[in-house]
Parts: sequence; structure tokens; C-alpha cells
Amino acid sequence: MVIVLVVLIGICMLLTMQYARSILAVRSLRRQLEEIERGSHMEISVECRQREMLSLCRQLNRLRQHWFLSQRQYEKAEKKLKQNITSLAHDIRTPLTGAAGYIQLAQECEDFVKREHYLETASDRLKELGDMLEELFLYTKLTSVEFELNMCELQVLPLLSECLVSLYRQFEEKGVSPEVEFESESFRIKADEECLRRIFHNLIQNGLIHGRGGLSIRQSKTSVFFENLVSETSVPDTDQIFDRFYKADSARRKGSSGLGMFIVKELAERMGGQVEAQLNRQMLTIRLEFPEVE
Repeated sequence: MVIVLVVLIGICMLLTMQYARSILAVRSLRRQLEEIERGSHMEISVECRQREMLSLCRQLNRLRQHWFLSQRQYEKAEKKLKQNITSLAHDIRTPLTGAAGYIQLAQECEDFVKREHYLETASDRLKELGDMLEELFLYTKLTSVEFELNMCELQVLPLLSECLVSLYRQFEEKGVSPEVEFESESFRIKADEECLRRIFHNLIQNGLIHGRGGLSIRQSKTSVFFENLVSETSVPDTDQIFDRFYKADSARRKGSSGLGMFIVKELAERMGGQVEAQLNRQMLTIRLEFPEVE
């Protein structure tokens, strides 16, 4: 009886000691977590060697590393967003300031021809601003859960031709003509008409802004290719060309929001298509592909 009592007392003391160690370990973990919450980068550790406590410590360290990584990514994204907003504000202000300056010159000018030139230039600057704001508006729609597509069968060539005609003046000012070659003029896809129109418009504009020489547009099987030589100051990074707010250097001087190619990729993928860019020396090729309607 005495032996049993001694054994029970020993067991109770052992359990009490283990419980006390666990309490101390939990308190230590709590203090370390509080330090981490205040910004410490310390690694979590415990003196208690219990298997469960060591396992908990390892799990907390994994969570800690994940939290630090997420925090760094958030800070990096926030910094980039602030830079993009600053850049975008500058890009919006530039054509607006330019338009205001030309309007003031027109008001002060008595020469009819010069006044018309100033007003026409101001109109061009305001159109640049309008295009940028339109892309920003479309971007906000794309990031909204309420954005919906109106999918239907479309013949590609007539819609592309309309987009080219709408940009006739820009081609004329640059002194180039687009080359269009379709294997099948009846090539049809399933897409949202306005979204496909925006895709074509942005791809053509990209060729006009960054292009050196003409723009070639050709259709082969289920793909449409947009090809143009790029100037040395506008060589894009094909790994980033579809990123939000990405710009080649000279685009900043030409009324670009940096959203055009991002919108192309977003719209194409939402409609079940895909888009990719390749650069061979200074020849930029954008391949747009949609499943063909059978």
C-alpha cells in the first residue's frame, strides 16, 4: 500500500513538473509572439523538449516566415503602387498642361493659321488624355466582380478593318500603312464585340507608339499576329509587356497609361483566348489566339 502511494505521489509530481514546464513554454511563446508583433525578426524557440511543444514551435516558425514574406510582398506592392500612381498623375497632367498652354497661345494669337494649329494641337492633347482616362475606366471595370461579357460569334476581319480606319489619321501622320493578310476572310471567333474592338485598338496603338516603320497584321489558323519593328528607345521586355502599368521608356512621352497591353491580356483571357509576345532582334510579334467557331 505504501509503495503504491509513493508511486502515485511520484507520478503526480512528474505530471506537475511537466505541466509547469508546459506553462512556462507557453508563456515564453506568448512573449516571443508579442515581440514579433512589435516588429522583431527573432526566431521562435523553446527550452521545453516535449515533442508536441517542439512541433508547435516549428509550425509557428513556418507561419512566422510566411507572415514576413507576405509583409515584404505587401510593402513592395504598396511601394510600386505609389510609384505607379505618381507616374500616372504625371502622365495625366502632361497632356492637360500641354492643352492648356496651346489654348492660351490660340487665344493670344491673331494669325488665323497659327491659331488653328494651336487649337488642333490642343485637341490632340485632350484626345490623349481622353484615351488614358478611358483605359483607366476600363481597368476599374475589369477589376470589378460585376464585369460581364456579351459573347457572340464575330467575323474578325471587318471589326479589325473598322479599328484600322478609326486610326487612319495616326497612320497618315506617321507616314505608314498597315499590311493586312488573312488566310480566311471569313475567320470567325466567339467573343465580346466591344472587348475585341478594344483589344485590336490597343494592339494597333501599341504598334503606332512603339513601332518603327509599318505594322503587319496577319491571320493564320486560329491566331492573329501583330508585327512591327520597335525603335531602339522603345524595346519592350516581353516578360513584363502585359504587366499592369508597364511602359517602355519612350511611352511616357506619348500619352500612354501603361494599361493598354495589360487590358489586352485580361480581355483575351476572359474571353477564352490567349496572347503572347516575342521579340526577335527588334521585331516585336504579338500573337492573339481564340478558339475558332466551328
